[in-house]
Amino acid sequence: MIIGKVVGSVVSTRKSEKLKGSKFMVIEPASSMAGGDNRLIAIDLIGAGVGEQVLVAFGSAARIGCGMETAPVDAAIVGIIDDGQGWE
Repeated sequence: MIIGKVVGSVVSTRKSEKLKGSKFMVIEPASSMAGGDNRLIAIDLIGAGVGEQVLVAFGSAARIGCGMETAPVDAAIVGIIDDGQGWE
């Protein structure tokens, strides 16, 4: 799991049936996190907005965390950070 900032969104009108109704956000990992220079796309089922700091899970933890065990999901926003220290 990493901490990142939501920096944008992605609109996809054609996608897998299992992803219909899902929102996708562009995440910029905190510089101290692994892969800190690379942005990624994460499914967002909790309602994060641009500018918010979030927790992002990967792989099977992402699918389980968002209740989409059989969907083609590799990264999911699983929390919005209210307060944190020592990770920027």
